[in-house]
Amino acid sequence: MSEPTKNPSAQTLARRAQNFFQVTFSDQSMAELNKLGLDQQLALVNRISSLSPDQLEDPDDSIGRFSREGKTYFRVRAGEYRCYFEITGNTLFSHYILHRNSLTDFVYRNKLPITEETMVEQNKSFWKYLETLKKPDKKS
Repeated sequence: MSEPTKNPSAQTLARRAQNFFQVTFSDQSMAELNKLGLDQQLALVNRISSLSPDQLEDPDDSIGRFSREGKTYFRVRAGEYRCYFEITGNTLFSHYILHRNSLTDFVYRNKLPITEETMVEQNKSFWKYLETLKKPDKKS
């Protein structure tokens, strides 16, 4: 009798691969990912790359799903960071990787009226933006 192989066949690997997505990253996502330590990078990439179509079809509490401008976006958290992405065919495209306690993350999650260009600016610019939302003082 021949000994069973410990390595999965190419056919088995192909079947497994069909149940997962390819993951791509925006410039902002790559820049943020590159700032993280290796452990944080691996945790975040593992979190998004291990998502299956079934999980995104019927997301549990650990996966956020919302619509904006006719597109469906998803949000997952890995440690201190959140990854915001959308499904495009068999690809998950990460638009943003944001620290979970950042102003940018707050603004994005709460759908405040800002453009994508504003999203990627430094925090100092967001404080200025928030100042513009203040109601003018009523002085007589």
